[in-house]
Amino acid sequence: MINTWSTAAGRALTALRAVRGASAPVTCGLIALCCLIFALTPASGLTPAYGSGDTLAAAQRAYFRHWGVVPAELFDGPARAALTPATALFVHGSWVHLLGNMLFLFVFGVMTEERMGRVEFTLFYVGCGYLALLGYAAANAASEQSLVGASGAISAVLGAFLYLFPRARVTSLLPFLFFLPMRFPAWVVLPFWAALQWLAAGRAGQGPGVAYLAHLVGFCLGFVYAWVRYGKEKGPKGGPGRAVVGDGRATRVRSAPAPAPEGENHS
Repeated sequence: MINTWSTAAGRALTALRAVRGASAPVTCGLIALCCLIFALTPASGLTPAYGSGDTLAAAQRAYFRHWGVVPAELFDGPARAALTPATALFVHGSWVHLLGNMLFLFVFGVMTEERMGRVEFTLFYVGCGYLALLGYAAANAASEQSLVGASGAISAVLGAFLYLFPRARVTSLLPFLFFLPMRFPAWVVLPFWAALQWLAAGRAGQGPGVAYLAHLVGFCLGFVYAWVRYGKEKGPKGGPGRAVVGDGRATRVRSAPAPAPEGENHS
């Protein structure tokens, strides 16, 4: 009995060290950059220079419209609008929006960056994020709502994670199970999450809210990229990418449900 507990403790410690020891400067840098931008801009409401009340609200609307994606302008507007699907990845509409996105980026980005490498992960993140917002804009070409947020890129990270680490254990808080923490393999949690985005996208209107379609586009792009890029590589047991630590057990990661804030269209 003592030997069994000792072995289990050793495996848990090995897994914890593997996750903590992961080097992911790009993921950490993206999180720091998004937080810094948010804190220094009108979105946070922390900078006195932008005023308060109606003055602050007007500054926020102008900020989102300038740096976010406005579908109606993207395809029939100034040339600078073509850059907005990239700049919008670093703009967030509220504290809840920012913290929810950064949590998901940290949980799933560290291992994905470790697997891809820094340069490839950076290009993957920005490229898939750009295409995800572009896809949403194309499907809502007449919309005047500005679209901001990194969720398109982060959804791509989730899609790649699903292919690369399908057996990694993800601790999730599910509302319909009274937010009890439960561990499931990534191949259970992430497709379930994608299905929820699909259902929500079907009910989404044209008003302010969450751009679920951008989540879906990003998720599919990330999964397909990982499949095409790493499909011929084998994991330690002959399967595609698996998170391996020490004795070959799957790494456990932790997550939480993504928030769905209202306001400007959020991705």
